[in-house]
Amino acid sequence: MGWSYRKAIRMGPFRINLSKKGVGHSVGARGARYTRSADGRRQVTFRIPGTGLSWRRSLGRRR
Repeated sequence: MGWSYRKAIRMGPFRINLSKKGVGHSVGARGARYTRSADGRRQVTFRIPGTGLSWRRSLGRRR
């Protein structure tokens, strides 16, 4: 198994995600988040805090 790297920097509702593949970002509040990954994938996640339940959906195709 190879090495990996991931680091998140939080600034209020914004999050900058640093990884081996590049830089991504996400924004949201407790329970809902929009994410754009380093490779261009976009997704929305809804969670029910405290339950471990979540729903995630990819948005469109990579550009």
